[in-house]
Amino acid sequence: MNNNAFIHPDAKIGKNVTVAPFAYIDEDVVIGDNTYVGPHATILKKTRIGENCRIFPGAVIGAEPQDLKFHGEDSYVVIGNNTTIRECVTIHRGTASRGKTVVGDNCLIMAYCHVAHDCVLGNNIIMSNATQLAGEVEVSDFVVIGGGTLVHQFTKIGCHAMIQGGTKLNKDVPPYVIAAHEPVAYFGINSVGLRRRGFSNETIASIQEIYRQIFLSELNVKAALEKIVAEVPQSPERDAIVDFIKSSERGIIKGH
Repeated sequence: MNNNAFIHPDAKIGKNVTVAPFAYIDEDVVIGDNTYVGPHATILKKTRIGENCRIFPGAVIGAEPQDLKFHGEDSYVVIGNNTTIRECVTIHRGTASRGKTVVGDNCLIMAYCHVAHDCVLGNNIIMSNATQLAGEVEVSDFVVIGGGTLVHQFTKIGCHAMIQGGTKLNKDVPPYVIAAHEPVAYFGINSVGLRRRGFSNETIASIQEIYRQIFLSELNVKAALEKIVAEVPQSPERDAIVDFIKSSERGIIKGH
């Protein structure tokens, strides 16, 4: 701890937590063991931070949401373990919609990113510099988002997807794919990322075949899904793709 930092007496600080000079930690904050809070970082009330996290200078976590429907109701920011939040990142509390904004375990949120109210981020996510998530965006595990990406409210990004830097994302991105260009479109599957994470060649080939039917055939999406369910052997990957697309409310990105 540092005498030049402000730590509210009602904050709950775990073991071996480092709070650098001029950091601000508000009331009703919980910070897990072995976490680092850098100089001039601001942790506001209703924030829950896990163990072994690193909060860099200028980050603001737990500010009230930029949502005109917010009227001071109880809401939270919940951050998992082993997550790094770099300089000047902003993560806002939830609203009555979901009650909390969530960032999972083992995430890297790079400098100047914004995570708006009621977003839900899974585990092992990388958000590159200046990525901006609007309210109630959902990002699944192992997603990589390139720098300067803008994500429209209510958009969903499926697991293991990769988003090209500078993308304007206003449609849902199914699991395992690369989304790129303007307007955003499907640019193949994230085969490099899948191999790095231990997916077999057979599984990757099956995912590729599924997306050929969805994006590269003459079938519409509904007919493509019916053919996939009928002809592609059942697997967790097939079911993840089919379930994601069937449940998409905004519609998915288009084929290139």
